[in-house]
Amino acid sequence: MSQREGETDYKYEDYASEMATYRNPQTDVMVNKQLKITLDSGVDFDLNFVERNKVQWKSNGKNGTDWCEVVEVEANTYFIDMTFASEPRHSQTFIVNSETRQAAGVHTNIREGDVGKEPRAVHDFSAGVLGDPSIPPTGRKPAPTRDLHGLRAIYNYNPNQCFEHVYMTFERYAWHCVVGPLKGQADVEMCTIYKFDDNQYIFGWREFGLPVSTVFFYNWNQMKTTGKFFAIGDDGHVANTPAAALITKLSMAFYPLEAQPL
Repeated sequence: MSQREGETDYKYEDYASEMATYRNPQTDVMVNKQLKITLDSGVDFDLNFVERNKVQWKSNGKNGTDWCEVVEVEANTYFIDMTFASEPRHSQTFIVNSETRQAAGVHTNIREGDVGKEPRAVHDFSAGVLGDPSIPPTGRKPAPTRDLHGLRAIYNYNPNQCFEHVYMTFERYAWHCVVGPLKGQADVEMCTIYKFDDNQYIFGWREFGLPVSTVFFYNWNQMKTTGKFFAIGDDGHVANTPAAALITKLSMAFYPLEAQPL
C-alpha cells in the first residue's frame, strides 16, 4: 500500500525525523521486574522486562517476547510502549502510576484493506489497574475529558519544528505547522483525549490523509509531551518513531452553556 493514499502535499518522512530532541531518556527501572495490567476493556497483560528494550508478555491466551521502551514522564508515572514482531501493524502503549496503581492502555492498529474515508489507524483506549485487580487503585481513574476543549497551544519538537494545536471536540482537533518543512500546512484530524491525573493527559490522533497516528502523554506540570508516531512509511514499512515536544499555551476559549462542543 502506498503511503500517499490521501490528498496531502507531504509524506511522513517530511516531518517525522528529529522529533525526539526534547524527549526524556529511557529508564532501566523496570528491568528484571514484572508488571500485571488489567484493563476495563477485558484485556490483561503480564509483563516481564528482561532487558532494557525487551519484554516477555502474556495477554488473553497469547504470548511473546518483543521490543519495548519505558520512559518516566512524572514521578512514579511511566510511558510504556510495545511493538510486536508477529503483528507489526499493532502496538500497545501503557501509562501507569506505580504509587496510585492507576493505568491506561492504548492499542493502535493500522488497518489493511479498504477503510473508505476513515483514518487507517484505529485507537482503543481503556482505563485499568496496575497489579492485583481485586484491590482498587487510589487516586483519579483515567477517563475521557473535556478539559482541552478550546485550548490553543504550540508544540516545539525541536528548534526547527513547531506545530499549533486547537482542540475542538471529543473527536476532532486541528493542527497547523508554524515552523518546519510543513510550514503553512494544516488539517483537522480524529483524536481521543483522556485525563490521567491532575495536569496529565493522554492524547492520540489519527490522520485522514496518511496512515499515521500518535500516542502522547501531556505533562502540564513540566509543559512537556512524551510519545510516539506509529505509521506506514513511504517505503511501505511500519515506523514507530519516538517524539516529544515543549508546550506553550496560547489561549483558551470558553463556550457558552447553550453552545457546548461535542
